[in-house]
Formats: sequence, C-alpha cells, structure tokens
Amino acid sequence: MDDWLIWLVAAAALGAGEIFTLTAALGVLAAAALITAGLAAIGLALAAQLVAFTILAVAGVALVRPAARRLTRRPPHRFGVDALIGEQALVTREVTGLGGRVRIGGEEWSARAYDDTQVIPVGARANVMEIAGSTAVVYPEEGPWKSQPP
Repeated sequence: MDDWLIWLVAAAALGAGEIFTLTAALGVLAAAALITAGLAAIGLALAAQLVAFTILAVAGVALVRPAARRLTRRPPHRFGVDALIGEQALVTREVTGLGGRVRIGGEEWSARAYDDTQVIPVGARANVMEIAGSTAVVYPEEGPWKSQPP
C-alpha cells in the first residue's frame, strides 16, 4: 500500500474521531495527516513524512491551544433572572428594607434595599445585587466606593 494512502486513511480516522470527541486535538492531527498525505503523494521519503507530520502537529496544537484556552476561560453567559444581577434599576416607589418598586430594563419589579437601614428615594438609580424570588435586592448607585462629583 502506498504511503500517501496510509496517511489519507489516518486523516479520515482522526477526522471521524474528532467528530465524536470534539476536542480539537484530533482535528489538528487529522489536518497534519492530510497534509502529510499530500507530501507523500509527491514522493517524500518516509522519514521526511514523519518529520513533516510531527512539525505540522506541533505547530497546529501551538496555534489552536491559545484560542481554545481563551474560549474556555470566558465566564458562562447568564440568562433569566441571573442576567439582571449587576444591572441598573430606577426607583419608582421608595425602596426600604421592607419593600418598594424599581424598573429594570423596562419591567417593574418589587424591590427591597440590600442594607435594611437604607432608604432609596423615588427617581434614584440603584444597582441590582441579587434577585430573591420575585424581588430585586438593590443598593443605591451612590455608594461609598464611587467618587462624588466636585
């Protein structure tokens, strides 16, 4: 059997394995085997084919790995009420530790202050700290960590 055909079968097998595992590593090896099959078809010696396959595989992993790490380090996308945490709310009815109302992204929510001693007046902006059931727990935007205008 010709060398190029062996490399082609190896590329197909590695490609099929990639489809089932979705690891990207087998895909890189499949691409390296496919290129090596082309090199074998033009008459490259077996030792040179193995060197070419090794160089292509290492280079492929070196290029794919940083992108894969970048994608896996992203924080997961939040959805539902978890997506509201950190959003800004407009107070529509005074918010205390016992209750109140805020508008978050066009929707009216019942709310209570994060700090039970806090009173947030109507028209003030607040940050959503958490969602407890159907109540937004908010903290006024002018916190001690923000710089006050001169």
